[in-house]
Amino acid sequence: MIIPIKPWLELAESSGGVKGFGFERGMVASGLCLAADVERESLIRDGSISWGNNTELGITDRMEFYHEPIMGAEILSYLQPIDGKQIFDGTLGGGGHAEMFLREGAHVIGCDQDGGAIEHAASRLAVYGDQFLPVRGNFSEMDSLLAGIGVDAVDGILLDLGVSSRQLDDISRGFSFRGEAELDMRMDDRATFTAKELVNEWPEAELIRIFRDYGEERRAVRAAKVIVAARQEKPIETTTELVAVVGRAIPKTGPKNPATRVFQAIRIAVNRELEVLETALEESLKVLAPGGVLAVITFHSLEDRMVKQFMHRRSNPFIDRPEWPEPRENPDYAFTQPSRRAISPSEEEIASNPRARSAKLRVAVRV
Repeated sequence: MIIPIKPWLELAESSGGVKGFGFERGMVASGLCLAADVERESLIRDGSISWGNNTELGITDRMEFYHEPIMGAEILSYLQPIDGKQIFDGTLGGGGHAEMFLREGAHVIGCDQDGGAIEHAASRLAVYGDQFLPVRGNFSEMDSLLAGIGVDAVDGILLDLGVSSRQLDDISRGFSFRGEAELDMRMDDRATFTAKELVNEWPEAELIRIFRDYGEERRAVRAAKVIVAARQEKPIETTTELVAVVGRAIPKTGPKNPATRVFQAIRIAVNRELEVLETALEESLKVLAPGGVLAVITFHSLEDRMVKQFMHRRSNPFIDRPEWPEPRENPDYAFTQPSRRAISPSEEEIASNPRARSAKLRVAVRV
């Protein structure tokens, strides 16, 4: 499937993504180097970083944003992003997966709700010119986002769920408890609802619900009660304050911070992650061309269960019930599955990238 060239080029040119890359763009397009390598060389030239003895000194935020794409080989194997295909990367992040697709020759529409991710990827992957188009938005709106750029259908969709490495590593975003920051946790800084409002304003019953359902925290009731008691004395405003409060309810019994599951639950609620995922899975049916591939990487059981149930329900051509004389056609049938089992990272990948440890990949092909 070919991308409509005129709207694609007009959008790329208006964002400055086609001009001014000359030799470096040719090197990347030919596969002789990565956009990340071109960026590193430009940073060395302008003095932003130094390089010597295979060690980068003074790495800037731009370079820290890039990360090795999780299960890259498996993703390439299933999506087959060859020349002439177009891929919707719904979670652009640092652009690692997107660049893999670009190197193979595919056109890529990179979507992210994080303005910083869009800005960074637009700069780093601009060497691919009109082969790459960044679009800011939520992947749950993929149908309208694609329609807005003149694209009717795509050959592949990738959703790499959860908080990105960049967001975790940026202490100021409030996703991590490794340093003090305002309780924020918004993936989209245009949103108005923050973790601070949730922690200080939601009823105790709602806190219990999300800690139990989203965080799978066994001490959900105790954690909610201590938060409500603490905020009656003074508002809980920072990540370190929340960690201290939760620590009164959940004792430390191992290497994991006792507030881990509470933070996860709050982040999911603030960003409506499960509702967004449910909508996105249904939206994929509207935009995937026949034979198109949906690939979803999850990092916790709630997401994985939702993706598993969606794909299984949509991949059975027939359904049966004890009271029926014979099976009937499944009106929801839309996919085949290369494997009904989740795919996990290799031991080698986990050793080199510990954040991949809990990742699970599920794949479905549009009929």
